[in-house]
Amino acid sequence: MIGSDASEAVTTSPDASSAVMTGAGTGPATTSPTSAPVTLLIADDDEVTRSGLRMLLAARPGIAVVGEAADGVEAVEQVRRLRPDVVLMDVRMPRRNGIEATRQLLAESAEPPKVVVITTFENDGYVTAALSAGASGFLLKRLPVQQIAEAVRVVAAGEAILFPAALRRMVAARPLGSAEALPQAALTGREEEVLRLMATGLSNPEIAESLTVSLETVKTHVGNVLTKLGAQNRTHAVVIAYESGLVVPGFAG
Repeated sequence: MIGSDASEAVTTSPDASSAVMTGAGTGPATTSPTSAPVTLLIADDDEVTRSGLRMLLAARPGIAVVGEAADGVEAVEQVRRLRPDVVLMDVRMPRRNGIEATRQLLAESAEPPKVVVITTFENDGYVTAALSAGASGFLLKRLPVQQIAEAVRVVAAGEAILFPAALRRMVAARPLGSAEALPQAALTGREEEVLRLMATGLSNPEIAESLTVSLETVKTHVGNVLTKLGAQNRTHAVVIAYESGLVVPGFAG
């Protein structure tokens, strides 16, 4: 179910209602009246959900819904044709699921769209797999539409969407590796510290304040972390941190 407004939204869990939107950018996530709208493709095999999202998001400022797809194969084809900024990607779809479609989109283009996984199940293991494939974050379909719209703008600006507690629970259900898997990435002590803070959902300015360093220093550390881990984005880096054991479920900073 999709919430059409905050007053009409289905009650959500604390995790679902407290997404942390964080990233390398520090400017406003919303689009100014003079900015080009964020172009969006919606991929979902349920026609009612797809049509509802299109109607509600198209009415939001700064967003232009340019297309729809009913499965992962069509999603890839439509992205090639329409070149949207952002794709809202359902996980469970016929022919090709959202995970494989996400992996293909990010692998075949030098400038792929940002992908946001949108799902009914906040503890669905497929979501973690999608984040590992390079998705910029995930959302629950029952969120109010204004939060989904804001998420679209946030990822278009180069940021990420995290539900830290939900992510911890999902990774807790998967076998953890060893923190010894990270030394091959040659992270410095400070970079590991920054990665741990990223895993709590802190933004770059918040990390800078926590460590009493400049914002530019934090941006440098974050960039180094992503490069050394081979991570697609911050969300992917956080998944790697949990799965390696560097950050364990229940870590709060």
